[in-house]
Amino acid sequence: MAVSVRIPTILRTYTEGESEVSADGETLAAVLDDLDARFAGIKGRVLDEAGNLRRFVNVYVGNEDVRFLDNLDTATPDGTQVSVIPAVAGG
Repeated sequence: MAVSVRIPTILRTYTEGESEVSADGETLAAVLDDLDARFAGIKGRVLDEAGNLRRFVNVYVGNEDVRFLDNLDTATPDGTQVSVIPAVAGG
């Protein structure tokens, strides 16, 4: 299953500056594994040491926040867009 993954500016050092890359996987977990195989270290910036999404990273499959779906088990159908969005704090 090929999906398009939008990469935030802060993680583009892993993707050689690319803002969007393709990845394969039937679930978000598989997509992250595929990304990490091609762009070593990127998965560690999205997931914490326990293998869960980092607290200040939001991931969307289509327009849906995966935290309200099946988290890492969220299906990623062919052609879907996955967006990795770091949370922004301000005051």
